[in-house]
Amino acid sequence: MAGFGAIPVFVAVIEEGGFSAAARALGISTSAVSKRINQLERHLGARLLHRTTRKLSLTEAGERYFEHASQALSAANEAEDAVTELQGEPQGNLKISSPMSFGRLHVAPLIPKLMKRYPKLTVELVMDDRTVDLVAQGLDVAIRSSSGDLPDSALVARKLAPLRQVICASPEYILKNGAPVTPAELVEHNCILFSYSRDANEWTLEGDGTRKTVAVTGDYCVNNSEAILEALREGVGIGRLPTFVASSDLKSGRLIRLLQPYHIPDHTFYAVFPERVYLPAKVRAFLDFAIEYFGGDQPYWDQTNPADR
Repeated sequence: MAGFGAIPVFVAVIEEGGFSAAARALGISTSAVSKRINQLERHLGARLLHRTTRKLSLTEAGERYFEHASQALSAANEAEDAVTELQGEPQGNLKISSPMSFGRLHVAPLIPKLMKRYPKLTVELVMDDRTVDLVAQGLDVAIRSSSGDLPDSALVARKLAPLRQVICASPEYILKNGAPVTPAELVEHNCILFSYSRDANEWTLEGDGTRKTVAVTGDYCVNNSEAILEALREGVGIGRLPTFVASSDLKSGRLIRLLQPYHIPDHTFYAVFPERVYLPAKVRAFLDFAIEYFGGDQPYWDQTNPADR
């Protein structure tokens, strides 16, 4: 059993595709990864990896070891989950991933309240608009948005809140440039684009029993919704924003919603987590708290008179 402690390192090297990537995923140095693999090979008396400057591959012995090592690691994780599920009070480190703007505006304010309710929890919040590998990054749960089923069948998804979007502009922009009355008229306007969106240049709206997609253009493209909000406030153009970003400005009149007879098809925020036989108490606590905090099907940012958060 002397090599048991090296199993997570060895599995990470294979799943991440290299020593450096495994080191980043595990939060240790590359030299530490290399040392553990060398110790494991000496302990087993067999070479597990073919190493070249460009490629890393398993030997026959490595393939056999990886098959059993990955099963052992999975069983160890399940054993840990089985214990933590029975804990009366959620505790331990909870690592969460969230999109940047939603994380800053709505998840970050939630975390201190969660920790007050469950004082034995420690939390690591990672905000990034890129889709990350939960297992490789050691994440317990990630918040993602989708217009339908999430593609990764290895993950379990739980609905947190609807994600609604609107097309809007400032009163100053409308006074100077007019407001589009139909989706087709968007082509006549400077549209601010969200570069991380898969349909950044194609805005789809539904209304009057029809679905229209318009190819839009603009002189400003940015990968952050709050940056779009700032540009809209300054009258730069027309933008498509989620209501969790735009709601305060819409309620105050600082921004005006456009094309009111139409609506952008809704998306949904999900909490996703690796499929497990036992769901750790800390993950269950976060899921239940987040749904309660956000407000379910009518999240507080979409309410006319939301309760104090």
